[in-house]
Amino acid sequence: MTRTVYVNGEYLPETEAKVSIFDRGFLMADAVYEVTSVLGGKLIDFEGHAVRLKRSLDELEMAEPCTKEELLEIHRKLVELNGIDEGLVYLQVSRGSDGDRDFVFPSEDTKPTLVLFTQNKPGLADSPAAKKGAKIISIEDIRWGRRDIKTVQLLYPSMGKMMAKKAGADDAWMIEDGHVTEGTSNNAYFVKDGVIVTRPLSNDILHGITRKAVLRLAEEAQLKVEERLFTIEEAKAADEAFTTSASAFVMPVVEIDGVALGDGTPGPIAKRLREIYLEESMKEAI
Repeated sequence: MTRTVYVNGEYLPETEAKVSIFDRGFLMADAVYEVTSVLGGKLIDFEGHAVRLKRSLDELEMAEPCTKEELLEIHRKLVELNGIDEGLVYLQVSRGSDGDRDFVFPSEDTKPTLVLFTQNKPGLADSPAAKKGAKIISIEDIRWGRRDIKTVQLLYPSMGKMMAKKAGADDAWMIEDGHVTEGTSNNAYFVKDGVIVTRPLSNDILHGITRKAVLRLAEEAQLKVEERLFTIEEAKAADEAFTTSASAFVMPVVEIDGVALGDGTPGPIAKRLREIYLEESMKEAI
């Protein structure tokens, strides 16, 4: 079945969607994106994604393509047109094109490019992967310094995913100056003696929307949280670990660099946080 996608004000069959070859998102990775989950045909954490999108655009001095209200309407219409019950809505904004390639930004009256499409993911909430838990490896973090801006510069994270796959693992956590930054597409956590540890917010990591919600829910559940730097060795010695992201929610981690955590199965805190997050997110979905 051909999807309906959105490109610069038009809803089109995916086979007819076009963006200029001179678009800066294509030529320079001069673009930002967001991914919003859909459960029960409703959007999860849309407000948080919209706020972070504006922040990314502001940090790059990129114009907003439309209002938050218009973005919500586009999301909802795409979910309806494509019959998405469980899945994702991908949104990308680039600086656009003035008809040629140049390192210098185009003139301020150049319209940004806005593209959205859906991905149908039945069973997103009841994920077999979450029941099994993920195995990860550690790799060096060699990305640029502004990881708090959600750009489409995803080459190294993609390479990290492939390194993990070749090693027989599911994902990779990145390490800089001896400390874990984050996963290739998620925030990283470990649990020791009932305490949840995760790296504090800075330019070094993405300010995860799911991260924010999960930490709030953890505190409401009277779980102790420490936001601090930590090493991969600390994580290997943990009782359990997990990651958070918009597309995988809370994903238990059962092995790091070949070292099993606990009994090698998803830990109780990770499983409980996943349950709470899904339950509360569905209540607030729009």
